[in-house]
Amino acid sequence: MYRSHTCGELRMEHVGQQVSLAGWVQTTRRISKTILFVDLRDRYGVTQLLMGENLVQQLEEQPLGREFVIQVKGNVTERAAKNPNMPTGDIEISVSELTILNGAKTPPFTIQDDTDGGDELRMKYRYLDLRRNAVKQNLELRYRVNRAARNFLDTKGFMDIETPFLIKSTPEGARDFVVPSRMNDNQFYALPQSPQTFKQLLMVSGYDRYYQVVKCFRDEDLRADRQPEFTQIDCEMSFVEQEDILNTFEGMTKFIFKEIKGIEFNEAFPRMTWDDAMKYYGNDKPDIRFEMKLVDFTAAAQGNGFKVFDDAELVVAIAAKGCAEYTRKQLDELTDWVKRPQIGMSGLIYIRYGADGSLKSSVDKFFDESKLKGFVELANAQPGDLILVLAGKEERTRKAMSELRLEMGERLGLRDKNVFKPLWVIDFPLFEYAEEENRWVARHHPFTSPKPEHIEWMNDLSKYADIKANAYDIVLNGTEIGGGSIRIFQRELQEKMFAALGMTPDEANHKFGFLLGAFEYGAPPHGGIAFGFDRLCSLLGGSESIRDFIAFPKNNSGRDVMLDAPSEIDQPQLDELKLILKK
Repeated sequence: MYRSHTCGELRMEHVGQQVSLAGWVQTTRRISKTILFVDLRDRYGVTQLLMGENLVQQLEEQPLGREFVIQVKGNVTERAAKNPNMPTGDIEISVSELTILNGAKTPPFTIQDDTDGGDELRMKYRYLDLRRNAVKQNLELRYRVNRAARNFLDTKGFMDIETPFLIKSTPEGARDFVVPSRMNDNQFYALPQSPQTFKQLLMVSGYDRYYQVVKCFRDEDLRADRQPEFTQIDCEMSFVEQEDILNTFEGMTKFIFKEIKGIEFNEAFPRMTWDDAMKYYGNDKPDIRFEMKLVDFTAAAQGNGFKVFDDAELVVAIAAKGCAEYTRKQLDELTDWVKRPQIGMSGLIYIRYGADGSLKSSVDKFFDESKLKGFVELANAQPGDLILVLAGKEERTRKAMSELRLEMGERLGLRDKNVFKPLWVIDFPLFEYAEEENRWVARHHPFTSPKPEHIEWMNDLSKYADIKANAYDIVLNGTEIGGGSIRIFQRELQEKMFAALGMTPDEANHKFGFLLGAFEYGAPPHGGIAFGFDRLCSLLGGSESIRDFIAFPKNNSGRDVMLDAPSEIDQPQLDELKLILKK
């Protein structure tokens, strides 16, 4: 037996016991010619080892280096100088026997919380990065979230059912990753973007409560909260309406927070329509940790001879609390911020509402004090506030003000990562118009049902912009952590949906004939939701990047720099697959 205890286990009650430990050398400290201290680390913690003269002499021939793997045997003793910052800080091991199990090269970065390794270097040597306590704690949190979700779903009668990874390509939405089939010439599998159709088929099969913690794959551009492969908590229920789904998975979210963070939500999560989210926050995943709602100034601002406002489709404002004393330098910095290509505005207008009630703006030439007072009232601003105004094309301007609101929230310390404000966003549009494709596309996916009162509008093209989806997203601190819908379960309605998206009957039957056929054999009403497991973990862990909570993530270019993948394959493999690469 290599070890009788772990390196995080021993306490004062173990003093006097003979033990054996095994792990990695974190640090060595030579006190004198006869005394050497070693910090031994494993997954569970760190224990200090005390090596006396005999072992120190033994190590003269083969010194211990960082990350050496060793086994020690010895007696648990009370430390003379205790370390209150370590769980094992009251004891140490007086080592009587040492075995070096494996040596180690000097690591390319320090394996500690404040490491000197950059992202790319740590990703290249991810197996070393995973030894760091900070990364270990992230993976432990991920495991605990996984276990909490499974425990909750088990108590609610859900069954964990696996679905295939090699499926048929149905390119709607993000791009598929495709896999060539050696046994079927010139044919390909796709890796699933989600188990959507399979979980619907399971509802047809009578498995009325399904879940799966499942890998999904999307070949899309990456960012901090995206990876080419990611994990979902994927769920589906039969004989349910929207209210049943929201209540069930609000319950799961509350359970996870209580288990992981010790936070209890005693009230129901607020609900907000998509229309209100866009109107007051400028996006469909509002951060409600702070107010600073968007206010439409268009009607009040136009017709006063100020061309920037008069030519705009939208004039929109926010009131930043207590910011009336911003300096010219700070205002210029904000103006430069909104002019960045990522935001795309041509400028920023401001109105100072002084603590003494005075009014001063960057457009005093066009608006007298009475007009400025009108703006102040519209914005519900208080003395000491700073009103920030953007104007331009409606979609771009609303999005820009949404980003400016979040930026001001960040600068004012209103986006505390230790404060959690979840909500449901409901009543999404069923369709959105893709200008570049000159057609309607599904905002969620083509299996989402319209609201019951809007089903008849599916026959009227002029109504498509008004049709609301029976869909819902759960949002946490400005990040969508889950989304789902009540599904279409009748063949006729599903065929109408495919037709609305521009599919011919033959095309719909070729891509989804299996699902349409299943609907003819007694499909129950059903709906579901999928949580972005990686995103949920990163929010619970206080990080903006999901990579910190994935054992072996890809970099921002979608590459695994540790494995050097993707990579070329050998010519014999290409020949077997009958693939010819372009030069």
